[in-house]
Amino acid sequence: MLAILREISIACFFTNYLVVLVLELLRLAGRIPGRGLLVIVMMVLGLFTHTCYLLLQATAGEIQGGENEIGLWATWSDWSLLVALGLAVCFFVAYLRRPDTIVSFFFLPAVLAMIGFAIAVSDLAPFSRNEAVEVWRRVHALAMMIGSGAVLTGFIAGVMYLVQSRRLKKKRAGSAFRLPTLESLGRLNRRCLIISTSAVGLGLLAGIVMNLNQWGQVGLSDRGVLFSLLLLLWLCGATCLDYFYEPASHGRKAVYLTLASLGFLILAMIGVLTAPHGQNPDEQSKLHTPSTTQVALLSRNTNQTANLSNDYASGSMPAKRLPKLQGANE
Repeated sequence: MLAILREISIACFFTNYLVVLVLELLRLAGRIPGRGLLVIVMMVLGLFTHTCYLLLQATAGEIQGGENEIGLWATWSDWSLLVALGLAVCFFVAYLRRPDTIVSFFFLPAVLAMIGFAIAVSDLAPFSRNEAVEVWRRVHALAMMIGSGAVLTGFIAGVMYLVQSRRLKKKRAGSAFRLPTLESLGRLNRRCLIISTSAVGLGLLAGIVMNLNQWGQVGLSDRGVLFSLLLLLWLCGATCLDYFYEPASHGRKAVYLTLASLGFLILAMIGVLTAPHGQNPDEQSKLHTPSTTQVALLSRNTNQTANLSNDYASGSMPAKRLPKLQGANE
């Protein structure tokens, strides 16, 4: 199976996206039975081959140390293909939500253009591993900052929504203390939910690529990573619930989801601030493991204490205060 996947080339998913664009253009000629289903099938194949190609490109070489080695996803071609994948995912989500629209006329040409640009710059020299680490670190920090800001903005909008809803029930909305309408606050809340989910997902991906470039592994035992992953899973679930579940009070549902997202954000921040986030997992384990010198010194002090105690017990030495052992407080 892996040997078959290694045969995937850029031409595979480029052709899939091109076929989808042609199918979308055919809607101008009239209704064609099965066209929508074929669009979905071709997009699934395109996204699958696109993702497999990027993952196989990332795992093609061994992850080793060194300043001059090629970094993971550290070429202009790789970055262009990642942008193209993001645009393709955005189009597919928009198409599934509103298949009657023609957003494909705007998204798919941009996707094909980014893939063409990736082919054009494939001969450019790649960045070194250290340069790749710095780039992905900046992406990680910026994306997580945007995601956190979107969660906080959604929380503020949610609080205002609840206050305004309560004031409307008590017929006090016309007082001097004016707030935006419930519709405006509900739209802002849902947009913040989408932005925070996308940004946290990008930030987590960038952090994984950064760690692989720097140390060759991902510190999954790091509390900051675990809580960030938990935050992302919650945001994805909340976004899906917001769009695919329609209760009587849609706005209030989105507000409650955003309020819960703040709790997961606080957990993620606590995990980042209380753990050695960003350190090599091997170095983190060394911090909690005593060195050979410390073990030998502790063993020597223990033996000296036992010998002195035996001498005092047998009466061979006068009772006096035990001398302070060297390194006892080290």
